[in-house]
Amino acid sequence: MSTQSDPDNSGPISLDPVIHPLDRLKICVALQSAGAVEGDGPAREMKLSVLRDLVGCDEDVLSAHLSTLQVQRYVSQGREYRSPRCPGSVWVSLTARGAESLASHVQALEAVAALVED
Repeated sequence: MSTQSDPDNSGPISLDPVIHPLDRLKICVALQSAGAVEGDGPAREMKLSVLRDLVGCDEDVLSAHLSTLQVQRYVSQGREYRSPRCPGSVWVSLTARGAESLASHVQALEAVAALVED
């Protein structure tokens, strides 16, 4: 966590320690940008293999990061066995809590970038 002040709010800039590692940030951003976010509308998910390719890490590393994000309730994942779309595939989505945390983290990164620009 940073101890710098946010120039807009005059408070400390708070980076999310769960999302901050680069691969976890990339996971959340990939899910968000693809619309794989839980919400009021129909559920949208991303296939684990697609997420792996977007993030660019192997399955063991991705699995460890997803476990950490899932414990914090930032992502959810499930396997479908009897679905015609891809039986046995694992599907991942960003939870509403994860989306809120990602938005706050991005704001904090923008605040840090603004300090560098000054």
